[in-house]
Amino acid sequence: MFSWLGTDDRRRKDPEVFQTVSEGLKKLYKSKLLPLEEHYRFHEFHSPALEDADFDNKPMVLLVGQYSTGKTTFIRYLLEQDFPGMRIGPEPTTDSFIAVMQGDMEGIIPGNALVVDPKKPFRKLNAFGNAFLNRFVCAQLPNPVLESISVIDTPGILSGEKQRISRGYDFAAVLEWFAERVDRIILLFDAHKLDISDEFSEVIKALKNHEDKMRVVLNKADQIETQQLMRVYGALMWSLGKIINTPEVVRVYIGSFWSHPLLIPDNRKLFEAEEQDLFKDIQSLPRNAALRKLNDLIKRARLAKVHAYIISSLKKEMPNVFGKESKKKELVNNLGEIYQKIEREHQISPGDFPSLRKMQELLQTQDFSKFQALKPKLLDTVDDMLANDIARLMVMVRQEESLIPSQVVKGGAFDGTMNGPFGHGYGEGAGEGIDDVEWVVGKDKPTYDEIFYTLSPVNGKITGANAKKEMVKSKLPNTVLGKIWKLADVDKDGLLDDEEFALANHLIKVKLEGHELPADLPPHLVPPSKRRHE
Repeated sequence: MFSWLGTDDRRRKDPEVFQTVSEGLKKLYKSKLLPLEEHYRFHEFHSPALEDADFDNKPMVLLVGQYSTGKTTFIRYLLEQDFPGMRIGPEPTTDSFIAVMQGDMEGIIPGNALVVDPKKPFRKLNAFGNAFLNRFVCAQLPNPVLESISVIDTPGILSGEKQRISRGYDFAAVLEWFAERVDRIILLFDAHKLDISDEFSEVIKALKNHEDKMRVVLNKADQIETQQLMRVYGALMWSLGKIINTPEVVRVYIGSFWSHPLLIPDNRKLFEAEEQDLFKDIQSLPRNAALRKLNDLIKRARLAKVHAYIISSLKKEMPNVFGKESKKKELVNNLGEIYQKIEREHQISPGDFPSLRKMQELLQTQDFSKFQALKPKLLDTVDDMLANDIARLMVMVRQEESLIPSQVVKGGAFDGTMNGPFGHGYGEGAGEGIDDVEWVVGKDKPTYDEIFYTLSPVNGKITGANAKKEMVKSKLPNTVLGKIWKLADVDKDGLLDDEEFALANHLIKVKLEGHELPADLPPHLVPPSKRRHE
């Protein structure tokens, strides 16, 4: 348990004690940020008010992609079991948003029932109406993976003529709502279908402010040859570069995420390494969940402040009696100049402002006479929250992380590669010979012995200077050779005998083959004559 007390005068009268980061975020939001949002009608422009469930819910992963890219199969692969409402096929099968969550019994909760449940973080989705709610369900089932995370499956994004037919709700806006609240967004692409349709392009642009949560998966990569895969990867990066307007390259994971045999197994090692990296990324979500919620609250507070400046500036420019409509049109058209003025007056970064085009559209339907003038006290409260309260919560986040045992996603596909011979890199590199009875270095020792006896051993050992002459021939940097020396000098006498020299050469070979060196010498690599010291 943690607690901290504020130090300003107001807090002395009414000290706040926060037991957890989640509770602290809830109280800060309700007491400091929500009043500013309500005063300047933030919820009508940007995002509905946050509820307790938004702070308490498990980390969520949102899967987005065109139809038949393997989104539902990806979830099935992670869980290693079917979930209620699951349909898989080459045609657009998933026509609903499916929130796959932990439950004691298997079952489906329809959208209309889901948005009235205060324990679920979906209540504000009722704003999208019945057309959406009829296409939204929660699939509950007992599964160890879902004890740590929830997964949101989405309808396949359409291409060609199919995308001209309206869904009956604003698909991009729904995805944007989810993007604000999830911890990870995974964009799936099929190695055979790289065309990014208009609807998909619109969706990616709607996720623009959440690039930090975005990961890209190039799925079904086992169905094409290595040369084609290189071309497909290049084409995907080029296509994404045109839509995601950031100088940084988005992380792309290449693989085949289902439990069937690889069609073309040439790139098996690459797929295994990529899968391992993606799994590590997903497994870290529970540990970083509090930090993510804190980060999202800061982003929201910065946007709410800018929004308050925009609304109060518009209010200030409006006439009291005549010409309100013509002035409103003029202000909407000149909103870009108002942005620049606010930017200069309040030293706000251009990146903190909402989309100009979207803001202009929303302002068309608003009654400017109902807007509020600037209220510095509300803004000062939010500034105080960002400057002081959030800093204290950051300390609590680190304290909670240190006291809570390492939280990672377990079960399903995550357990398949954790231990045993099918773990990533098992029996390779420094792990070679882990299950052998004989010392794995022994088979190459005669070759290493020939070199050893040319280095003038004294009493069966060579000095560091003589060993260095031979080891530098590998052209490895001194930092790496220094680590190899420490691992090979098992008895720590500053000299190498024939076994230790053979071990040093074995480790050099491991490094030259592209594998990482171990932090400590594994038991199976300890020379036979030194094992009594272990």
